[in-house]
Amino acid sequence: MANLNAQQEKELLDQVKDIQRERVGQFKASSVPDVLLPYQKEWHADQSPVRILVKSRRIGGTWGCLAAEATLEAAHRGGMNQYYVGYNKEMAAEFIGDCASFAKAYQVVASEISVSLDKSVIDDEDKDILRYRIRMASGHEIVALSSKPSNLRGHQGHARLDEAAFHDDLQALIDAAMAFLIWGGRVDICSTHFGDGNPFNQIVREVEAGKLKYSVHKVTFDQALEQGFYQRICLVKGEVWTLEKQRAFRDQIYALYGTAADEELGCIPSAGSGAYFTRTLIEQCQDETIPVVRFAKKPEWVTDPQRIEQTEIWCEEVLRPLIDNMDMGQRSVYGQDFGRDGDLSVIRIMQANGARRWRVAFDLELRKIPFDVQRYIMHFIIDRLPLFHHAKFDARGNGQSHAEAALQEYGEQRIDCVMASPKWYNEFFPKYKSAYEDRTIIVPKSEDAIADHRRVVLHQGSPKMSDGRDRGSDGLYRHGDVAIAGVMSYAAALEESEPAAGSTVDVDPMQTLPTRMESRRRTTMWR
Repeated sequence: MANLNAQQEKELLDQVKDIQRERVGQFKASSVPDVLLPYQKEWHADQSPVRILVKSRRIGGTWGCLAAEATLEAAHRGGMNQYYVGYNKEMAAEFIGDCASFAKAYQVVASEISVSLDKSVIDDEDKDILRYRIRMASGHEIVALSSKPSNLRGHQGHARLDEAAFHDDLQALIDAAMAFLIWGGRVDICSTHFGDGNPFNQIVREVEAGKLKYSVHKVTFDQALEQGFYQRICLVKGEVWTLEKQRAFRDQIYALYGTAADEELGCIPSAGSGAYFTRTLIEQCQDETIPVVRFAKKPEWVTDPQRIEQTEIWCEEVLRPLIDNMDMGQRSVYGQDFGRDGDLSVIRIMQANGARRWRVAFDLELRKIPFDVQRYIMHFIIDRLPLFHHAKFDARGNGQSHAEAALQEYGEQRIDCVMASPKWYNEFFPKYKSAYEDRTIIVPKSEDAIADHRRVVLHQGSPKMSDGRDRGSDGLYRHGDVAIAGVMSYAAALEESEPAAGSTVDVDPMQTLPTRMESRRRTTMWR
């Protein structure tokens, strides 16, 4: 055990031996014809090159699926080397202890159990790599490594990535492990869930969608109980099993995990990561040429008598060129999440970009802008949009007055005042997300927009806005504002109501656009 002092050597080997003695005792106590439970035997029977195990906590996944199989494969002369990667050294020690206990139970020969601290150079930096190793008489090894992708390079055999969701760089680890397949090796990816946006769950979803041809096993705590898990616990402890005791045990464990029970025991990924939309999903649809415009004022500007004139100038200088640059032959839609003091107002303008495809023309973010000024900006934009089709406004709270003004001006066929509810979110967020998945939407490149979309979480299977706020690129707080404006604009794009897209906006035909804007400016100033 090179590079370990005597005390370190003793502590590490004692840890392995303690685990080994504990496991051997459990194995002997459960000396029944079928040691493994049905879900563990199903795992052993699956000889797929790549397998995924989505598991509940503490149901013997590592012990009965990984360690039991690794020992058999390594002991057989026609088998292969085994490489186990957990996310900490305690997992490595426990796995080697489990394999040692199975080796004794199988009555196969393990010629040596060792722990070493190797010095390696990775990316021009010295790093210590802890290795737990069992050398079998067959010539094969069982090696437990630390969670470094480079540790798997140059090896061949069966790679087993345990608690994959908790590794720092899972994708890099998987990339390194997949090289094992070239020469007939195998790869296992096993874990309890750790959030809907975690890379592990993304892999599971891709398999379920048919994009990856891997084998998936899912074992919840309740499924393990149904297949004899608690009966095995009673057998090991020397207790008599009853259904009543099993139900009490189940209730006790679920109470212990509390609100985390669905994820930890039920294999349902939580939305704790805020990743109904993943970063990758948004990034693949971003275009850095799409402008994000910001208009912000200090609170005292609300009483500035020149605020409308200043806004008019700003609209002509900043917004007018953006609108004039839009394709005059494609229909356009408007979506807005309204905010006044604490949150932003975000307006998203989208334009058709081919069959069932949409491109954002620009995003407009307003911070601490008075109600009358926001109304002026809204009219300025809608009056000039080419082939204006539909608009949807967040009409909750302070946004109701703003949405109602648009409704009165342009009519209910053009304007929808949305009282966003779980039912509404459940209908339109999946459609909006699907546009990103299919790459039928093009959006601005913005870290703020990514953060806003990651505020959308799943709650009881439905998307909703999470609590809490993020600091944006301006150093001030925001709360999912672009995500709401985005889903509003996309819902507007899906509208099929009459009149047909591009027909004349329903305003007084006796008034020209300049006349209407001057009238609104006077009305706003009077108010």
